[in-house]
Amino acid sequence: MSNLSDIIEGFIKELMEANNFKTIEIQRNILAQQFDCSPSQINYVLTTRFNNDRGYIVESRRGGGGCIRIFKVRTSMKDELESLLNDSIGSNITFNKALDLIHALEDRKIISSREQKIMQSSLSDRALNAVSYEDRNKLRADILKEMILSSVEND
Repeated sequence: MSNLSDIIEGFIKELMEANNFKTIEIQRNILAQQFDCSPSQINYVLTTRFNNDRGYIVESRRGGGGCIRIFKVRTSMKDELESLLNDSIGSNITFNKALDLIHALEDRKIISSREQKIMQSSLSDRALNAVSYEDRNKLRADILKEMILSSVEND
C-alpha cells in the first residue's frame, strides 16, 4: 500500500502529464484539503519529490491562497549528464542524495527500474561497510558516476 506522500506525488505527476508536462499551478491548502492532510505534508512532498535533482522547479507565491507553480526542466541529455556528474554528485554524495538522483534517472527513463534497484543497493551503507565512514560518500560518488556513464553509453 502506498503512503500518502507517494499518492500526492502520483497525483501531481498525473496533473503534469495531463498538461503535457507544462507548468501547473496548484494551491497548497486546496491540495491539503483534498488529501485530508496538513499543508506541511504538501510541502514535504514538494521539497523531497519535486526538487532540482529530480528535474523540477517549484515556485511558491504568497497570498491569494498560496499558489505553487511546478514545472519540469527540459535540457539536452549532454547538458543534463554534465550537470548531474559535476554539480549534483561532485566529489562526494550522501546516500539519500544519491537515491534522489537515481529516482530522477528512473523517472526520466534514463535507467530501468532494475538498474535503479541495483544502483540503490550498491550505494548503500551496508554495501560500503568495509570502507571507513568518512570515505563512503567519496566512494559512493565515484561508483555512482561510473554506473551512470555505463548506463548512458549503452543507449
